[in-house]
Amino acid sequence: MVDRLNGTRILILETREEAQFSKLLAEQGAEVVQCPMFTIEDAPDPAPIEAWIRRAIARPFDDLVLMTGEGLRRIMKLARARGLDQALVTSLAKSRKFTRGPKPGKALREISLEAQQTTEKPTTEGVIEMLGRLDLKGRRLGLQLYPDKDHNALTGALAAQGAEIDTVLPYVYDSKTADANIVAAIDEMAEGRIDSIALTNLGQVRRLIEAAKAHGSEAKLRAGLERTLIASVGPAVSGELAAHGLRTDVSPAEEAYFMRPLISAMASALAERKAASAAR
Repeated sequence: MVDRLNGTRILILETREEAQFSKLLAEQGAEVVQCPMFTIEDAPDPAPIEAWIRRAIARPFDDLVLMTGEGLRRIMKLARARGLDQALVTSLAKSRKFTRGPKPGKALREISLEAQQTTEKPTTEGVIEMLGRLDLKGRRLGLQLYPDKDHNALTGALAAQGAEIDTVLPYVYDSKTADANIVAAIDEMAEGRIDSIALTNLGQVRRLIEAAKAHGSEAKLRAGLERTLIASVGPAVSGELAAHGLRTDVSPAEEAYFMRPLISAMASALAERKAASAAR
């Protein structure tokens, strides 16, 4: 049903995956208050990325694994700056290409390349499962990583399969520049201008708490959350909330831990709140 969220203001803490969530909420009539959790910057030292690019050109990888679309775009940005972009594209065309979800595939198509295989689930576990079906013994594998993630499970699994792994980390997150946005969002909740906060990964909960503590706003955050409907996409997020002494008001029904069921649960809960308020 369209327009189920008319007249509501929903706060989301933006990560790489939140653009679609924002769109779905807006389609239901919500005013989406978007709060970036971090900004993305080029890696401060370009030398290791350039060296990786030159290795890829000199000796094309047997396999290329892309974890994010942002990663490939940052690699290509540096390659263009060094006049190596055409040589890199030619080299990558010779590799089998695997992507973590559809976004790296989209970035590949921007340079006229295609992924041979994409994970069903855009997670590290999905990548391990996908590559675990392949014989990687003795194969040179270029692996693009992303920041603020322990990649040991992935690299360990690939090494156990006999792959020769060459990793690259082409960008970093700068969380401090986004703190002002988070503090402003906390103020909005504390002043009752947010109807619901929608949380889709446990890192958002940690980041919210960390920023509040860093800026002396933890009491204000907790007061704001007391008057705001807290929506959690599933048990991992709800568990993180509980670990910080915070409640979960709504979560998707029937273990459907996805964005659309979360929106349905939020719409029902907000409608109930509105009806109860009108009855008082």
